[in-house]
Order: sequence, then structure tokens, then C-alpha cells
Amino acid sequence: MSKLWKVMLITLVTITLIALVALVVILKFTGNGEKKAPTADEIVASSVDVPEITTNLADGSFIKISFKIQMDSEDAKSEAEKRDFQIKDIIIEQLSQMKPADFNGEQGKMNLKTRLKEKINQIMQDGKVEQVYITSFILQ
Repeated sequence: MSKLWKVMLITLVTITLIALVALVVILKFTGNGEKKAPTADEIVASSVDVPEITTNLADGSFIKISFKIQMDSEDAKSEAEKRDFQIKDIIIEQLSQMKPADFNGEQGKMNLKTRLKEKINQIMQDGKVEQVYITSFILQ
């Protein structure tokens, strides 16, 4: 019995070492899965400014609003700059469906940013929108 225990123990240790080495190799070559946050310079380099837009809301009131749209690459930024007329159209279309109450609180603005991100991504071919920032906001 003693020899059987030694063989089992050696086999178990060997399997454990192989698994540990495999885990280290996998983590080394694939990274740990965490995406490093971009620096401020990287965000600016891949962002498009949408100048102030003044438009009517669904109830007849109006809004003045501007955005900075962060793309996932400089190629995507270049495409977005070429598609500025489409992006403005999407923004005006989305705003025209909203009422002043839709902007109440943080959640209202987050919903708008999420919808804009989704709609703009539908027209993009060379990249995608990472984040939409509201840079000015006046509701009257």
C-alpha cells in the first residue's frame, strides 16, 4: 500500500504543477482580462466635438446642447468627422422625441447618451463609440 500512496502522491503533485504552469502561461499571453483606462490625451486624440445644437423638444420647448464623442480609435474619429452630418441628424432626431422631464436627474441624461451611442454605432463602419459626453446643456 505504501508504494501505491507514493505513486498517487507523485501523480497528484505532477498534475498540480502542470496545471499551475498552464495557468501562468495562459495569463501571461492573454493578459488578465482587464482593460486599461485610456489617458486624457488618448481620449482627446480619439474624440469628436459636436458643436452646440439648438432644437425643439417634443413639447415645443427647446434645448441647446453640445457633445464630445469618444471613439475607440483615431480611424473611427476620422470616420465620425466625415459623418458629422449624420451624427447631428441622429442627435436632433433623438432630442425631438424627448420632453423636458426626460432630462431630469442623472438617469435622464444617461439614457440620452446611451441611445446616442447605440444609434451612432449603427452607422459606423471603421470603429465604434466608446462614450458620449454632454459638454454643455441649456433647457428652456
